[in-house]
Amino acid sequence: MTQDETLTRSAFLLAFDLRKERLTNRSELGYLLRAAALAELLLEGSLADESGKARAVAEPAGAGTGSLRAIVWEQISGSPPRSWRRWIGKDHAKAVRVVRDELAADRLIRVERHRVLFIPVERIVPRKAYLSRRLAERVGRAIRGGQPVGRMERDLRVLAALAGAARMKGVVGSGEARRHQKRIEQLSVPVEPIATALRKSVEAARGSAAGG
Repeated sequence: MTQDETLTRSAFLLAFDLRKERLTNRSELGYLLRAAALAELLLEGSLADESGKARAVAEPAGAGTGSLRAIVWEQISGSPPRSWRRWIGKDHAKAVRVVRDELAADRLIRVERHRVLFIPVERIVPRKAYLSRRLAERVGRAIRGGQPVGRMERDLRVLAALAGAARMKGVVGSGEARRHQKRIEQLSVPVEPIATALRKSVEAARGSAAGG
């Protein structure tokens, strides 16, 4: 990850299946993006954990009015403390569109729109596939071990923790996540309440989908 890349943008780029040139787990991507924005705010001291709830502490600097981070901050700062899981789930579909438009404007992705039997279909393609490939390789290594957690770049560590919590296909499957659960827990320490809430949100979404 580069210094000027946010966790939310990196999480979006990480979600590509490069073999099929499409996003994976798209229905759950919004949860991951919201969790990444919450993690950014928590790590910079704008949010604090209050008995399992997100509490606004200090307005973030340079959030940008249209960024997902700014949107999430505005929602939380105008509300009493609520659970992290609530904030991960709120407007999660919109979160995908916000980050998508930001990356498209920066020409990191291409959005193709067409119709199939009069039904609008959207396809998102990475313009610089090597960025997604490099991220997936680094996050995969972080989850599988090798480098001590304490010596890892903070944003990479947190991105790996969130990817592990979300069981992202192409990075770590459910079976592999279970094998590396202790490592994922170590990676998650700086954002533990968010990672836990993300895992529960994804599990609930998959359970609901499986149940029809």
